[in-house]
Amino acid sequence: MNFFETLQRKKQISLLKRHPNVFFRNLRLGIENRFILHKDLKHLAMGDSISFRNFIHILVEQNATLQIGNNFFMNNFCSINCLESITIGENTLFGENVKLYDHNHSYENYPEYKVSHCKFNTAPIKIGKNCWLGSNVTVLKGVSIGDNCIIGAGCIIYKDVPENTMVLDQQELIFKKRQ
Repeated sequence: MNFFETLQRKKQISLLKRHPNVFFRNLRLGIENRFILHKDLKHLAMGDSISFRNFIHILVEQNATLQIGNNFFMNNFCSINCLESITIGENTLFGENVKLYDHNHSYENYPEYKVSHCKFNTAPIKIGKNCWLGSNVTVLKGVSIGDNCIIGAGCIIYKDVPENTMVLDQQELIFKKRQ
């Protein structure tokens, strides 16, 4: 570990410690992680034994809530973009490049499509405990993933996933319930 990596880790930990609405214990950070925290975020809580690998990006906006359970692992290049509410259960792990978005850009469709750059529609994301999201999974706003689920690499999750389910194919969203 070189001097600049150590300095960057300390800067991010200091940012978290200074924020009055951020709570964490036993956080392990890789290199080049970035937390962007609005001064008026509602709540950011990370349980015990949280591990973020490298190049993680976490954004928590004004009045938003992010809650992460114990024993959570996030691999390289993942991002969480929280404008309303995201909850992740304990003993859950993310493969590389997992993305969570609890919002979409607002748009008008009459008389033509016009996308807003700064207005958003939001809905909470809830990921249960004991879940594994494989590499390159994207979870969109309003989705609940139940406990004990496996989401296969490359899937885009845009609707709820029941507990004890494997999502194997992003095209058909095949659900395989464990017996």
